[in-house]
Amino acid sequence: MRALVRPPRLAPGARVAVVATSGPVPEERLQAGLDVLRGWDLDPVVMPHVADRHATLGYLAGSDADRAADLQRAWCDPSVAAVLCARGGYGAQRMADLVDWDAMAAAGPKVFVGFSDVTHLHQAFATRLGLVTLYGPVVAGIDFVKNARTQEHLKATLFAPETVRTIATAGAALVPGRARGVTLGGYLGGLAADLGTPFAHGGARGGLLVIEDVTEAPYRIDRLVTQLLRSGWLDGVAGIGLGSWESCGPYEEVRAVLADRLGGLGVPVVEEMGFGHCEGALTVPLGVPAELDADTAALTLEEPALS
Repeated sequence: MRALVRPPRLAPGARVAVVATSGPVPEERLQAGLDVLRGWDLDPVVMPHVADRHATLGYLAGSDADRAADLQRAWCDPSVAAVLCARGGYGAQRMADLVDWDAMAAAGPKVFVGFSDVTHLHQAFATRLGLVTLYGPVVAGIDFVKNARTQEHLKATLFAPETVRTIATAGAALVPGRARGVTLGGYLGGLAADLGTPFAHGGARGGLLVIEDVTEAPYRIDRLVTQLLRSGWLDGVAGIGLGSWESCGPYEEVRAVLADRLGGLGVPVVEEMGFGHCEGALTVPLGVPAELDADTAALTLEEPALS
């Protein structure tokens, strides 16, 4: 793992594009999210296919080609300073191969924000563009629309990233210790699904892995982590930060699985770090050198997420 290029921070008045990379976007929540962005003195523009729904596959926001075209068009527009995802769900991996990543690279660095299914694109931005991205709330997400902590943490990361160098949480050490490395990760199911695909990280060696998931039963979490272990993807990981496991069953059972599967790696592991599919979710930069302190449940960035 190596540190990636940090895109420029946002300034008041910046134009930001909203794209739908995965599932259909609820109109009412989208409008509420746009109001939040306007309240930050940003100028949000909604890409043409954000409101689409696939003709036969109702879990997709329009066709793969249209979603890919919206992302590429937004990224390559020189007037756009950031691209924000409207929601997660499913579908990002279906359109990732339809994006012209060479054209995206030529457009230069800018901010990219999203979480959950957007993990597939975070990996592509890292491996194809060498760019720091933000694993943070989506514009039409309930948490972003309604939760002040989620809003303020993302806002600070976007406008004043030096003020959120330490991501302190109410978590605890599952395995004690300290580790340094470059952050990577996302939702567990997406990382497992990306194994062997063209844009995935080759492994987590030397990295600080941050993972979370939603609606995965404990035995399925076991299966996903075991897949990463058996593939060798977790070989050499420096430390692990665990986010939320919303609707994954009793947390005691989830915790037992994570302790069993990850405890033998011999690296610090922090649980309940407050990012992912949880109320008040924090924004975590991916691609930034950092220190994970399991004893204080804190992730401290060596440099601000954005330049």
